[in-house]
This record gives sequence, structure tokens and C-alpha cells, in this order.
Amino acid sequence: MKNILFFAVTLLFAVGLAFFANEWMGQYDDPGYVLIGIGHWALETSLIVFVIGLIIGFFIFYVLFRLLGWLLRLPGKIRMRGKSVKFNRSQDALIAGLVDSAEGNWERAEKTLIKHASNSGAPLIHYLTAARAAHSRGAMDKRDEYLQRATQDAPGSEVAVGLTQAELHLSQKQFDQALETLTRLHSIDSSHASVLKMMHQTYQQLGDWKAIRALLPAFHENKVFMEAEVKLWEVETYSVLLKEAAEREDAKEIQELWQEVPEHVKTMSGVPAIYYAAMIEAGAGAKIEKELVKSLNKKWDMTLLVLFGSVQSIDFRGQLEMAEKWLLQHGEDAILLRVLGKISIKCEFAEKAKKYLAKSIDTEPTVEAYRVLGNFLAEEGDQERASECYKLGLELASTQVVSNVSAM
Repeated sequence: MKNILFFAVTLLFAVGLAFFANEWMGQYDDPGYVLIGIGHWALETSLIVFVIGLIIGFFIFYVLFRLLGWLLRLPGKIRMRGKSVKFNRSQDALIAGLVDSAEGNWERAEKTLIKHASNSGAPLIHYLTAARAAHSRGAMDKRDEYLQRATQDAPGSEVAVGLTQAELHLSQKQFDQALETLTRLHSIDSSHASVLKMMHQTYQQLGDWKAIRALLPAFHENKVFMEAEVKLWEVETYSVLLKEAAEREDAKEIQELWQEVPEHVKTMSGVPAIYYAAMIEAGAGAKIEKELVKSLNKKWDMTLLVLFGSVQSIDFRGQLEMAEKWLLQHGEDAILLRVLGKISIKCEFAEKAKKYLAKSIDTEPTVEAYRVLGNFLAEEGDQERASECYKLGLELASTQVVSNVSAM
């Protein structure tokens, strides 16, 4: 429509210009003439005819060149029109494929998406969604094929494709394959948040806490997770590593690992107790006895107190004297009294041991106190009183079990 209008306006302009030229030159008695000679040929005409012919000729040539240009551009326009139609169809197919995928129509979604992927402005989305659909219906070969085609048809999409591949492997509990993919992605972009998150998830499933420990600095540097969340993972990671070292009964490894623990983690509730327990389990409790005493003097903690009573000290009497000093402030603490009883047994102070254990039971009966006292009485040969302690301990344990069940 625009071209037709332009043509009509141009034609009217040319006719008007020719008419104006005719009128203007017609006012002269001798409007002049034009002579054009080419070799033996000569063309002679009046000036007015020449001017009108020139205007009309210009218009004809202009229209011819415009038409020629339109004809030359016509194939390209046809191609663009075809591409536009295909593109619109691919967009409709993408929406339909996403809807089918969301509704669980995996096979139909897969066919729709792949059919129009090559004409889409976002082929990556087509292939990745089709790969998920193929995975959901168990077609793993097709899944891998679509992921490969996504990499080929969408340059620079290695991370997006790799993350999808790793996620699908994780959903199938194929942790080694997922880790292989994620390790490759980590080498491409070591600060990518999603890669780091999935690596952490994979290492957790594999139980590779040393690898998680190596990732912790990256979590802090790249702000992948909230700071509080990272600190919780630090506690979990170092706690597990300390327990694993304790199982190997390697005190040197435990101490070296403790030196690597960040200070803010060391001060978190429960973490020092894990370190002390690991050292005690590794048979190196005497090395941390002074640290344990400092911790208890700084903050009274029942867990640390129990650990103190489990230390195989090189000076049991000194250990007993230290614990008896705490009686001034915590004389009615049943756990402290029980610990004093255990240490007294190690010191071979029989009467003192019986006194502390009996007082602990009077203050707050516990299964552990009955067990320790029963074992000591049995060693002394007092089977009757030992049996009574075991009986009372069992009754207390049964009562606690019943209470726990009732509370559920």
C-alpha cells in the first residue's frame, strides 16, 4: 500500500512538473530547440519537448530501478517471511512443550520441542526441556543426545547444559557421574554459585567431607549461601572430620585438624566438646586436660564435665583436686558428684567414691550413676548391693523409655 501511494504521488509530481515546464516555456515566441548529434546521427527537437521527455524519462527509469530493486530483494523477503513464520511456530511449540512437560506428557513434549528447536531463537531451552522430558520417561540415550545437541547449537552454553546434566545424574543417585560433570564446570568457572551448591550437595551424598572443607573458602568468598548457613556447614564439616579422625585413633591428625578450624567455629556451642571427645577416644585425653579445665572454668557445661571425668589423666589425684574445687560453686550438681565418684575410683579412694556416687544418686538418680556404683561394688565383691544398683538402674531406664514413648 505504501509503495502504491509512493508511485501515485511520484507520477502526479512528474506530470505536474511537465505541465509547469510546458506552460512556462510556452510563453516565449521562440522556445528554443535542442540538437543532439551522435556520429552520423542527429536528433533535433524543441526545448519544451526535450524537457518534458527528460522528466518523463527520469520517472520511467526511476520506476524501473525501483521495480528492479524490489525484485532483487524479493527472495530475501520471502526467506525472512518464512523464517518469521517458523520462528512464531517454534515459540508456540516451546510454550506447548513446557505445558506438556509440566503436565507430565513427556513424550509429546519431547517431540514438540525437538521438531521446532532448530528454528527457535532459544534452541537451548528446547533441548534442555526435551532432555528433562526424555529423562523423566527413562530414555537416557535420548537425554544425552539432546544435551549434546544443546552444546552444539547453543555455543557458550556449556555451564547451563552441564548443570542440567549433573542435576539429572543426581536425581538418579549417579553421584560419581554428577561429580565428574561438576568438576569440569568448576574448572570453567570456579565461582559459579550453582556449580558450588551442587558440588556441596554431591560431596555430602558421597560423604567426602575433606572435599567439602576445600570448598568452604569459596562459599565465603563468592557469597554462595547466607553466612549463617555456611557457618553451620563449617560446624558440620569439621565435626565429622574430627569424628573420623577419632575413629582412626590418630591424635596427631586430630590436633592438626583442630588448628585448621576457624576461630569462630571453635567458639560455637558443642564444637570444642567434639574435639575433646575425639582426643579422649584417641587415647590422648591427657593432652587436652588443661584446655578442658579452662573451658569449664570459663563456662560450666555438663558435656565437658562428663568428658573431664573420662580423661585418662597422668595425675588422677590432681584431677580429683581440681574437680573438688568446683564443689564450692556446684556442690549440688549430680553430674559433678558422679564424675568425682569415677575419679575417686581411679585414685583407689573407695569410701570417697561410694560417698560421691551415693550423693549423686540422692541428688538426681541416673542410670549411669547406678551403673558406675554397681560395677565398683561388684569389683569389691559386694554382689548383693551391686545387684540392687543394677536393678534400680534398669527400672530407671525403663521408666525413661516409657516416658519417651508416651511423649511421642
